[in-house]
Amino acid sequence: MCPPFKASCPEQHEVTAVTVALPPVAAEHSLEERALLLQIAHLAIEKTLGGETVETAAPSERLGDLRGAFTSLRLDGELRGCMGYLEAIHPLYRTVAETAICAAFFDPRFLPVTAEEARALQIQISVLTSPRPILADEVVVGRHGLIVSAGRRRGLLLPQVAVEHGWEAEIFIEQTCLKAGLHPQAWRYGAALEGFCAEVFGEC
Repeated sequence: MCPPFKASCPEQHEVTAVTVALPPVAAEHSLEERALLLQIAHLAIEKTLGGETVETAAPSERLGDLRGAFTSLRLDGELRGCMGYLEAIHPLYRTVAETAICAAFFDPRFLPVTAEEARALQIQISVLTSPRPILADEVVVGRHGLIVSAGRRRGLLLPQVAVEHGWEAEIFIEQTCLKAGLHPQAWRYGAALEGFCAEVFGEC
């Protein structure tokens, strides 16, 4: 089953392979663990293309922790898919495998990735902290991702989106409201505002 969220990801976001993209967030995972997660994402896409079942075991104890995460795909510098789990409902290694498959084949904004494209994909992974209520004046651009919700409407933007677009905190909040299908000022009039942090690393 694919995750319920597609994320708004920056169209261009250059990071060195297997490095942390947003310095304010301390790295939780080693270079080896990040490399393993990227390998799992690539392998999940390749096996799905081949009609094979994706079977993975936790490569390390830490990668077996329950975590939310988003997987972003890029091809020739352009966004090719981005899907994720906000809630920590699966072990991290499984979350990465599932979100990679969904980003490649089930993001409604794109056609499914082809075998030729899969060989050239660059992958970025955002490992999330649990969201918590946050005040507008607590939002730090480049550190926090945001969730705005009201009734059945809910929108999420990853931390790197605000950095890519050069948004100030208030604009970031307003854009998250728009992502939820709400008025940009909805956060001032009862919509719930939550923040989270992300360890972001990848090949693009």
